Amino acid sequence: MSSAPFEMTVSVLPNDIDEQNHVNNTVYLRWVQEVATAHWRARASQEAQESIGWVVLRHEIDYKTPAALGDQIVLRTWVGKATRLTFERFTEIRRDGDDQLLSTARTLWCPINTQSGRPTRVPTEVRAQFST
Repeated sequence: MSSAPFEMTVSVLPNDIDEQNHVNNTVYLRWVQEVATAHWRARASQEAQESIGWVVLRHEIDYKTPAALGDQIVLRTWVGKATRLTFERFTEIRRDGDDQLLSTARTLWCPINTQSGRPTRVPTEVRAQFST
């Protein structure tokens, strides 16, 4: 990888729990979005952040093991293939402490121009900074 995976930790909160008494599937999707956004904000230049926004074209999520109230969750993400018009992003969701894999995701993102809201090309140097 040209850039190391980005990590952040979140806590499972009461509102994350569903009727089966574990984290609802939609929360995993929210975490995928949150870690991707945090990664972009932490690593992209201010100029890139001001000119490029992101929309999701596709999410694929595999659920392995449920998380429970009070768990600390490690979110790890990295960009795979980055083209001028799409970024393929991978995410692992693990329980902190025992490193149990809870979920994996593959998301295809499309860059948009923040002014026009239309798809835009990502400069080569930005692609190189994030892609494997």
